[in-house]
Amino acid sequence: MSWQSYIDTMKTADQSGMVPVAEAAICGIAAGQESVWVSTSGLQGITVDEIKKLGSKDRSSFAQNGVYIGGTRCRLIRDQMDMDPVFALDLKTAADADGNAFGVCVGKTKTAVVIAKGTKDASGGQISNKVFSVVEHLRKAGM
Repeated sequence: MSWQSYIDTMKTADQSGMVPVAEAAICGIAAGQESVWVSTSGLQGITVDEIKKLGSKDRSSFAQNGVYIGGTRCRLIRDQMDMDPVFALDLKTAADADGNAFGVCVGKTKTAVVIAKGTKDASGGQISNKVFSVVEHLRKAGM
């Protein structure tokens, strides 16, 4: 499977018939090799510094300061990044010019973070289900 196919899979309709993921990315987190492996256009601006923070074991500042993804500030909703089998952060973006805030889920494998930003009407659970399926597959593959 190509990296793009994982993004394409996340951007398909769920069991409700809704497509909950608007933007997605997969980024490598190996020390010194942090980079975006694949992304949709809306997440192409993810920086190495943002990847390092998302992949770090120390996320203590996220609750108070939030975290940036592609230059967009997100606030922490729930940190289960170290909890088996979840391995995910649930976040919410700051409101955009139209007042819309979007759910974001970041899942972690041994070598990558999988990021999905939801559509305006998507619930956090819908977004995290999409991320969980990719993270679970990659973890079972030893990645």
